[in-house]
Parts: sequence; structure tokens; C-alpha cells
Amino acid sequence: MNRRTVLITGATQGLGRGIALHLAAQGHTVLLHGRDRARLDAVVAEIRATVPDAPVRTYLADLSDLDQVRAMAAGVREREPRLDALVNNAVAGGGSDPLRREVSRQGHELRFTVNHLAPYALTRDLLPLLTASAPARVVNVASIGQEAVDFDDVMLEHGYEGLRAYCRSKLAMIMATFELAAELAGTAVTVNALHPAHLMDTEGVRAYGLTPVTGVEEGVRPTVRLITDPALQSTTGRYFDQFTDARAHEQAYDGAARRRLMELTRALVGESVRQ
Repeated sequence: MNRRTVLITGATQGLGRGIALHLAAQGHTVLLHGRDRARLDAVVAEIRATVPDAPVRTYLADLSDLDQVRAMAAGVREREPRLDALVNNAVAGGGSDPLRREVSRQGHELRFTVNHLAPYALTRDLLPLLTASAPARVVNVASIGQEAVDFDDVMLEHGYEGLRAYCRSKLAMIMATFELAAELAGTAVTVNALHPAHLMDTEGVRAYGLTPVTGVEEGVRPTVRLITDPALQSTTGRYFDQFTDARAHEQAYDGAARRRLMELTRALVGESVRQ
């Protein structure tokens, strides 16, 4: 078996935890990200209870702080000899108080930060390691819930609602997926996004007041497929609805909108300064 080293963000609960358990059971090295040390340690213990010699390492960071995102990426580059896949799974959902607008440490709208800016910054900072490990894959866990980004109010300072912010941030993630895939063409680093499953039984779904309709395992299987399936080694720049190559929101195919989003994204994460 081709054993991979896979970094999973948001690996302490829900889908991320499920992916980590699945990959560890298959013999892959799993790098677990979380923002709570006790929860990280609990997942490590859970993995090693069934796979005692499982290669597992942990990375602690709050993805609502872009400085911590950069620090985590630097730690991964320093400690890991290779990285075969990055799964950007950590998420800020609609919230338990969806009319309360929250901001990141840098002052950006929280969901736009955690669901779009942080995954982009992390991917960008880990590209040297991913490229050196190629063939490698980036899997962005998006959502079927998508709403057009309003470039006159990207941070939703007017008419805020948590699910709306979530849906806009997930479309931004998909748009960035397409842009990065095009940029990396020919490098053997692929970038794809997916909607893993509908209303999985996760803390975020319940916090917003929604009733789960599927188990987490329903989302684990299509996500792991994008990480490990040999048939998808050259597939890039796609959006999947579970196992189906699907079409995202129309704005994702608007080249001008994508360029505008990426100009803003690069400015917000300070990419031009760091490169």
C-alpha cells in the first residue's frame, strides 16, 4: 500500500476525526490539527487504542488567527519530511447565535477567515513541502451551501447572518480551489473541493439548530476517496458533491470574480509580503 502522510485540520471532532481514524486504520501517517490540546490528545489516544503503533503527530493552532496559521505551517515544514495530502476541513458553521457577527484576531469576519482565508494561507505556506512530496493532493472540504460573494460587503458588515456568512465563505473556498489548481497545473499537486455529505451529525450542525440527517461516515468515504484513490491522481480543479463531479455556484466560474477574490485574499493574508 502507498502509505501517505496526511494533515487534517479540525481533526478533533466530526468529519475530521472520522477521516483521521479511517486513515490511521489504513496505515497512513496522520497529522492532526486542533485548537484544544485535550481534544487532540483524546483523538490520539482513540487512534492508538485500535492501532497501537499508528504514526500520529499533532499541531495546535486557532485558525481564526492568521499568525497562528503561519506558525503551524512553519512547524509542519520544519518537522515533517514529506506531506502527501492536506485536508482543509476545519470549519466555522452558522453559529449558535447566528445574528451575532464575530471577527478574527486580525479583524476579518470570522467565517470568511476560518473557512477561506486560513485554508488558503495554510495551503500556500505548505506548497513547498507538498510540491517536494509530489504527487500530492489538497482537499478542501466545502459545502453544497453556497452563496455569491458580495464584493461591496465581503465581511458582511450589513445584514449579518451566520449561515449566509458560512455559505459565502464556502463558495470563496471553492473559487480559490479552482484558481490554485490552475496555478499548480503541471506540478503534480492537485487541488479539489467537495461537499462531503448533507447535514452530518456534527457539533456545528446541531449548534445552528439543524437536525442531522446523515452520519459522519457518509462524509468520510468521499473525502478519503479524494485523498487516496489512485484513479484521481491527476484530477484537479474540480468540485464534487460526495462522489459526483458536480457544478458549483455560478460565481465560481466567473473569471473576473475569481480574480477579484484572489486579489483580496492575497492582500488579507499578506501573501505578497511573505513571498
